[in-house]
Amino acid sequence: MEYDVVDLDDVSITDLSETDSVPPDLDIKPVGRQLGLSEMRATVWYFEPGEEIQYHAHSEQEELYFVLEGEFSLKLGRSGEEELVEAGPGTFWAAGPEIGHGHRNVGDERGVVLSFGAPSVDDPGIDPHSLEE
Repeated sequence: MEYDVVDLDDVSITDLSETDSVPPDLDIKPVGRQLGLSEMRATVWYFEPGEEIQYHAHSEQEELYFVLEGEFSLKLGRSGEEELVEAGPGTFWAAGPEIGHGHRNVGDERGVVLSFGAPSVDDPGIDPHSLEE
């Protein structure tokens, strides 16, 4: 792929609750797949109030997040050093390999988060508390 353009409205919603191997049970729009990306993942995540991506880490992947809509509570950092941070529209955060991260929609409205991850590897996440120093 040299380049491609896609409108978010043209990307179908995937209901993760229908995929046993991939928690959490959220709706996503796999923008990267639609664009044919092979070196990174790009996903738009939709969160109803109270929904979350639990605290986890990835062995190889860096992730970058951006809040488009909603109010979130973030849990970031290595096991035992976690920090809670509030995030609203316009907020970016990132986590490197083996760094714990998770976020929860703490608002009363739907939340929307754009995420990028690289490299594009099949890594459903690992428990940050299990990583050795």
